[in-house]
Order: sequence, then structure tokens, then C-alpha cells
Amino acid sequence: MYSDMELWVEIRQRVLRDGVSKRQILRETGMHWETLQKILQHPSPPGYRRKDPPKQPKIEPFRDRIRQILEQDRHVHRKQRHTAKRIWEVLQEEGFTGGYTIVKNAVRELKRTSKEVYVPLTHPPGEAQVDFGHALVKMNGVLRKICFFVMALPYSDAFFVRAYERECTETFWDGHVRAFAFFGGVPRRISYDNSKIAIAKIIGPRLRELTQGFLQLVSHYLFEYHFCLVRRPNEKGVVEGTVKYSRLNFLVPVPEVRDFEELNALLEQRCREDLQRRLRGQTQTKEALLREEQMSFLALPFAPFEACRTQGGRVNSELLVRFDDNDYSVPMEYAYQDVVVKGSTDRVRICRL
Repeated sequence: MYSDMELWVEIRQRVLRDGVSKRQILRETGMHWETLQKILQHPSPPGYRRKDPPKQPKIEPFRDRIRQILEQDRHVHRKQRHTAKRIWEVLQEEGFTGGYTIVKNAVRELKRTSKEVYVPLTHPPGEAQVDFGHALVKMNGVLRKICFFVMALPYSDAFFVRAYERECTETFWDGHVRAFAFFGGVPRRISYDNSKIAIAKIIGPRLRELTQGFLQLVSHYLFEYHFCLVRRPNEKGVVEGTVKYSRLNFLVPVPEVRDFEELNALLEQRCREDLQRRLRGQTQTKEALLREEQMSFLALPFAPFEACRTQGGRVNSELLVRFDDNDYSVPMEYAYQDVVVKGSTDRVRICRL
């Protein structure tokens, strides 16, 4: 079953990216026209506050049983395989008390996520892979460990690298926003590992319960996503190699910089210089191939994605507000007021309501 946010994202992708008509969506879902308009106008539900997607307690205990039936069906003739209705009947005999619809949706999702995936030897334009790496940097005279975000485009072999203090939702968001700006568009499909930033729970080989932060990003940019099988990093082998290349070529010897601003200016400059390289077997530079690949990108949305985490708070008697396990002081006139706290990669802003 889809969570509310996942359904929201799918409808936006189908209409705004794939060109499916609004009337078809209305016929399929039975939703009201005004509801559809709201979905298309907003990347996420206005006033959305749900932290966890709604659960389906009736179907959850039977998911493994459904998966077992589908696995057994792979060894029999196609004409004698279980239909969703027959699986529902089998589950009823075994104590299931839910309706047919949730069984049908579970069967459809398990079939979709259990298909075998092969790693292509060639990559079509418009696809990307994302990963984080770690390295040492001497910053303001102190040796410290930093993480760095990498987005790689296998077709053109162009890549973008940016350093951060830590790996978290805000840096994950910010890396995407800056990479899309660097490439001049949004890749249609992006592959990831099973990071907790994007995945709340691994349900099956290909089935994932996604975090609200990741779904917000997808809803804004409308790209398709793909997650590797557990312990199968070769499915995004290009970016794995790019992480290693970036560390060895951009961060060796250990850079000595004043701050992250100087470090990231250096990394972006090296990424731009790398676009002038021509790989073995290629007749064009990476920059020329990237220009070709841009024709396959999704357009950047008119409104930029705000890469910051927002939550409500209240100023206490000591003029402090709690955010991300830290206390932040505010001016006297904020005392005892409700505020909105916005945390980005490099600053925390506290705004009065």
C-alpha cells in the first residue's frame, strides 16, 4: 500500500513529468478535481505533519506468505499461477480478515519490487548515481574528518562533489540542489544505496518504506529513484569509483583550508576542470557529452527546493529554543513565544510566527 506522501509523489510524476492526463488520474483514483489540483500545485501536502506513513496491520503479518506464494509460482506454468483474488482466498483460509483491495495492492507491489535487475554495461543519458565519502581535511589549522557528497552521471562521466560537516538530511538535500544546478538540469533516474536518510525501513529485496525527507525531494524534482539490493553496491559502481577518484585526486595531499566555503570552492573548481578531460575510447570531452546529456534531463523547477529542516518550537524562560539536540539563544522580545526553526547545512534561523 502507498502512504499518503508516496501517492502524492506518484501522481505529480505521472502528470507533470510523464504527461498523463488529469482525467485519467481522476478515473483511476476517484479523487475530487480540487484534490488533484492541490497535489499538482504543491510538492508536499500543505500543513503536512505526519512523521510515519499509515500502517496496514491486517496485511503486514501476511506479506511473507504472499512473497512465498509468488516465489513458488515462478516454478510453474504461467497459466497456473495465483491471481491476486486466489491469493486473497488462500489468506482468508489462513486467518486473514482484511479486504481484497489491500491484498491486490500488496501483490502488485511485491511483483514489481521482486523483478531481477541487471547492471548495464552501457548507460543511457539522463541517469545519475549518488553516494557519500569521507576524508581528512586540515581546516583552520585543525585536522578533522569531513564527509563529501558525490553525484555522478555514468553516460558523460561528469560528476559533482561537495563537502559537509556531516551526512544528514540537510546535506543530502543541499547536495542534490547544488548538483542539479551544476549539471544544468535534473537526471530522470537516480540510484542510491540503502541510506537511512532516504529509507525508513527495508521491507523486501526491492521494497522500501521511504522517509518523508526523501519523498519531499522527489516530489519537488519529479525524478525516478532506484535503490540497490542490500550488499550489492555494484549496482551503482560508477559513483563508488568516483568517490575513490575524488578522494585520491582532490583530497590528497590533505587540503589546508580556512573553512568549508574555501574547500567547496576548490572542489567545484576541480569538478569543472575535470569536464575538460576526454576518457579513453571517447572522441569528445566530458563537457561535450554533458551538453548532449542535458537534452535528456528534466527541467529545473521554477521555485528552488529549500534545503532546510523546519520544525516548531517555543522559547523558554532562559530565552533558549531546542533544535537538533542543541539549545539556541534568542533576543528578549522572543520570550515565551512560539517560533519556527529552520536548520540548513551551515546555519539555524529562528523566526517568530
